[in-house]
Amino acid sequence: MKHHILVIDDDVSLRRVLEYNLESDGYLVQTASSGEEGLQLFQQNKPSLVITDMKMTGMTGLAVLTAVKERSPETLVIILTAFGTVDLAVEAMKAGAHDYLTKPFNRDELRLTVKKALEFKGLAEENRRLKGELSDRSELRTIVGSSQQMERVFEVVRKVADTEAAVLITGESGTGKELVARSLHANSARREGPFVAINCAAIPRDLLESELFGHLKGAFTGAIRDKIGKFQLADGGTLFLDEVGELPVELQPKLLRALQEREIEPVGGTRTQKIDVRIVSATNIDIEKAIEQGTFREDIYYRLSVIPIRLPALRERPGDIPLLIRYFCSKHGGDKVTIEKGALQALVNYPWPGNVRELENTVERLLIMRETDQIRLDELPGKFREQRVSAASVLRLPEGGYSLEQLEREAVVESLERNSWNQAAAARFLRIPRHTLMYRMEKYQIELPAGARRGTAAS
Repeated sequence: MKHHILVIDDDVSLRRVLEYNLESDGYLVQTASSGEEGLQLFQQNKPSLVITDMKMTGMTGLAVLTAVKERSPETLVIILTAFGTVDLAVEAMKAGAHDYLTKPFNRDELRLTVKKALEFKGLAEENRRLKGELSDRSELRTIVGSSQQMERVFEVVRKVADTEAAVLITGESGTGKELVARSLHANSARREGPFVAINCAAIPRDLLESELFGHLKGAFTGAIRDKIGKFQLADGGTLFLDEVGELPVELQPKLLRALQEREIEPVGGTRTQKIDVRIVSATNIDIEKAIEQGTFREDIYYRLSVIPIRLPALRERPGDIPLLIRYFCSKHGGDKVTIEKGALQALVNYPWPGNVRELENTVERLLIMRETDQIRLDELPGKFREQRVSAASVLRLPEGGYSLEQLEREAVVESLERNSWNQAAAARFLRIPRHTLMYRMEKYQIELPAGARRGTAAS
C-alpha cells in the first residue's frame, strides 16, 4: 500500500518540487498552500506523513504541528525551515515533530528523511500491534477452558471487547468474572487507559458514594481533603463494578445519571464533571429477581446489560478441570507434578461449590503438602475421597441427545468388563439383582467371552 503524504507550503515553486520528487518515489501526495487548507485535507484523508513549512502566511508550521498532534498523535510531521531559523525547528521537535529539513535541501536529503520517517512509523505501528497481541494473549490465557460453554464466552469477549457497549457478567462466586472484565479491557481500544475495579458489596454504604464519585473537603465529618472517586480514576479506561447487584437502592439514581449523562457530581459538590469511561459490571445474584423485589432498578439493569455474559459454574464444565489443574500446578511451581488417575477422577467428580477459586486453593495446598512429585488419591482431603458420585459426573452426554437403550447397554458391558465378566459382581456393581442383569444381557444380545465365569465374583 502506498504511503499518503501531505505537503503544506505557501511557496508554490517549492511545493511543486516536493510534489514531483515524492510522487517519483511512489508516494501519494496532496499539497496545500496554507495551514488552514492543509488541516482540512488532513481531516479528510488522514495521511501517513505531514511535511510543513515553518514560516507561512497565516497559520504557522508550529500551529499546524500542534493541531495535527491533537487530532492524530501517531501521525509524523517533518518541519521545513530556513538556515537561520534552526532554533524554531528545535522548538518544533520539542513540540512533537519527528524531524526537520533545512532549506535549501537536495532530493537525496528529502528522500532519506522521508524514508526514515515512514520506516519509524511502520516500526512503531508494529510494536503497538505486537504489544496489543501480547496483552490480549496474556489476559485470555488466564481464562482456561476448552468446553463449549467457555468457547461461547471467548467468542462473545472477542466480539464485544473493542466496543463501548456496557457488559454485565453473571455467574457464581469464584467463576472468574473479574478475569473476563480484565480481558475485555485488554482487548479494547482503551487498553492503554486505566482498569479500575470496585467491589460494591465490600464497602460500607455510607462510604460507597464517596468511593464511586469522590467528595470535596468538608462534605461530611472526616472529609479533611478532596477525594477523587473511581469514576474519575477510570477516566479514559474501564470501570469494573463488581457485585453491582449489592449497590444500595439510594445510590442507584446517581449511578443511572452517570451512565446516561456521562457526568458525575462529587459528594458536597455543586458542579458536574464529564467522564469518559466504559462500564463493565458483574454480579452473582439473580438481578431479575432483585428487580421484582424492588432492590434493583430495572432501568439501570438495562443500561448495564447491553451485552450479558454468563460464566458457567465449574461443575457445569467438568471437562475443563484437568486443564485448570495443570494450569494451577504450573502457576504455583508444580510443573513436574503429576496427578494419579484416581486422584484426578476424584477432583473431576467433586461439585466445586467455590468454583475455580476453590480449585486453585486446593491445588496450591496439595502442592505444598505433597510428599513426592505425584499426588495420590490418599493425599486428597476426605471430602474428595468420600463424595457420592452424581449422575452429572458420570455421564457426558452430547448436546444432540443420546439413546437411552444404547446408554444402558454400554453400562452393562462396562460393569461386566470391570468385573472380569463375573455376572454376580457386575450385578452388585450396578445395584440390581442378578436376574435383572441376565435379562438385560439377553435383551441387548451381550454374550460372555469364552472362558468367562458365570458364577460368583472372582477372588
